[in-house]
Amino acid sequence: MKVLLIIAAAAGAILIFLLTSASANTALFARNYPWLLGANALIAVAMLALVVIQLRQLWRDIRGGVFGSRLKARLVLLLAVMALLPGALVYAVSMQFATRSIESWFDLRVDNALEGGLELGRNVLDAQQSELLGKARGMALDLGDAAKAGPTLLNRLREQTGVQTATLFASNGQVLVSSSDDVDSLLPLVPSAAQLRQARQGRGFAAVEGEAASGLLLRALVSVASNDLGGEARALQLTQKVPEAIAKSAEYVAAAHRDYQELQLGKDGLKRIYTLTLTLTLLLALFAAIALAFVFAEQLARPLLILAEGTRAVAAGDFTPRSVVHSDDELGVLTQSFSQMTRQLDEARRETERHRQQVEAASAYLESVLANLSAGVLAFDRKVCLRAANRGAMTILKDDLLDLDNTPLAAWPRHVEFATAVIAAFHERGENWQQELEMDTAGAPQVLLVRGSTLPEASGGGIVVVFDDITQLISAQRTAAWGEVARRLAHEIKNPLTPIQLSAERLQMKLAHKLEPAEREMLDRSINTITTQVEAMKNMVNDFRDYARTPPPSLAPLDLNELVREVLPLYEAARTPVEVLLTENLPLASADANQLRQVLHNLIKNAAEALTECVAAASANSAKGAHGAMSSMGPTGPCATGGPRIEVSTRIEDHRVVLAVADNGPGFPQQILKRAFEPYVTTKAKGTGLGLAIVRKIVDEHRGEIHLANRGADKGGGAEVIIRLPLAQT
Repeated sequence: MKVLLIIAAAAGAILIFLLTSASANTALFARNYPWLLGANALIAVAMLALVVIQLRQLWRDIRGGVFGSRLKARLVLLLAVMALLPGALVYAVSMQFATRSIESWFDLRVDNALEGGLELGRNVLDAQQSELLGKARGMALDLGDAAKAGPTLLNRLREQTGVQTATLFASNGQVLVSSSDDVDSLLPLVPSAAQLRQARQGRGFAAVEGEAASGLLLRALVSVASNDLGGEARALQLTQKVPEAIAKSAEYVAAAHRDYQELQLGKDGLKRIYTLTLTLTLLLALFAAIALAFVFAEQLARPLLILAEGTRAVAAGDFTPRSVVHSDDELGVLTQSFSQMTRQLDEARRETERHRQQVEAASAYLESVLANLSAGVLAFDRKVCLRAANRGAMTILKDDLLDLDNTPLAAWPRHVEFATAVIAAFHERGENWQQELEMDTAGAPQVLLVRGSTLPEASGGGIVVVFDDITQLISAQRTAAWGEVARRLAHEIKNPLTPIQLSAERLQMKLAHKLEPAEREMLDRSINTITTQVEAMKNMVNDFRDYARTPPPSLAPLDLNELVREVLPLYEAARTPVEVLLTENLPLASADANQLRQVLHNLIKNAAEALTECVAAASANSAKGAHGAMSSMGPTGPCATGGPRIEVSTRIEDHRVVLAVADNGPGFPQQILKRAFEPYVTTKAKGTGLGLAIVRKIVDEHRGEIHLANRGADKGGGAEVIIRLPLAQT
């Protein structure tokens, strides 16, 4: 850009030179004007190309949405208009002035004055020539009358006439006598042969010689008649210098007349020259002004753009120091102050970010601790609305709690039993309390150990509830207790049973042949009763012993689908059909095949017995004349709708393998559902109630989960047992 501005300045200098040449030296200007005009035209075209390139780039920036392009366009337009209006005004005035001035140069009076001055100069020189020629004739007569023309006579005559030099020439041009008032001039001016001949043939010869710059000289030649030398013709030459003032005036008038004539001949061309020159000057000035407008707009807009860009960056959160304009004016100081401000804001933000990271790290550490606690933690604000909950709470309550953030605890749509118990505990037990809570969560019985505390007002107030799921703990304690009972039964009860049975049989053998038939029959019944009950006691003790002595599982990868296909053929001849729904490509489970086979037998057996008892009870009610609606009812609800059916299925859920056994019987009674896994809890008329207890123990030792539920009416009702086992390590 600077180079182009220098070129513009050079173009202006060339235009000034053109104007000077046009007014001072027309001939030189006429020879060089086309080249100068072409050079300036090339410069104008180059400047125009530069302006077009800059305008095109500005238009691209505006269309592309470049930040600051519109401001730069306004500044360029403003500066260009400021340059264009005065330039156009000066151009119009200059053109009018130049045209009128050129017209005023060529006036008739000026022409007449120059012609008169030139004629006057000619008349003065002609008069001096005539006068000098008259003096030469007079001296020629005097010399002709004299007997001898010597130097003395010639010098006297010269002084009398007041001429500068007087020379007498022979007919062949030889100097005979010479006289001069200039002692420095030794040789007189010798006329040419033509001049001598003209002087002898006519009335004499007179002429003006020389130049105005070096001085004009008047020369006069006349013939001299001579009485001596046989009448040989001689010639007299007189010379006289023209006064310097007259010579210069004549020269000035002649030069002025000559220039005036040249200008008059090129008047129209001069108008065109001035018009082209002024137009080219205007274009160069205009293009240079637009180029300067881009430069000035860039310089003016740069600080503003820096501030605007920095403001947008700060608004977006970017406090990186901006570039500055190194100048002493207000805009430079403003950009420097803004850069310093952003630097301070960046330092403050970093400090704030560092503190925030420390707080977040502490908070994340606390959250990590809370999240990895097995206990559930719920924090509530002063309005008893949920503020925070850890993963343990969501796991225990089997709920993500996402829609309960702004819901008061008393208005929770789910976990009503839990919410009611917590609120009642705070009202009844004060700020700090602890209690056990038995509740149903997602249809499964749960025992929670709940602790509540009130938070101090300094930390914002509110309450915090911490709870643990001790269902497994209580179950394990009960399992351990029943195992201890089983061991004691095996030790304390089984040992006396054999002597009792042997003693009864011995009594029968010793006394049977000594009693009457009626008494012997009574003895046989009594002995048979004792033996039967002893066997029943032995079986019960053996079941408890098996429950207590369940060996630990030998875990290995197991295909549950293959296990189900292996077990189900044993029930093909059973009265109750078994349907199979197996998921293809089921992952392998980590399990003991023998123990899971026992689990599957127990579950299918329990389902079949429940369906058999339900159908038998329904048949008995129908035989007694019960209402038609009760003919398909079992002891606890609808029974075997569409015929008794057992369903065994497998699937994958939450990275665990699921084995489910369901039936369409009456389902589990609610009072039994909470204690179904305890030994000796059963709904059957016969049985010890150890089946589900053994199943639960096996599943627990497999690190799995077991869940009992009653299916809804949409699935045909009945009970369902769901077992989740971990996947085998691959």
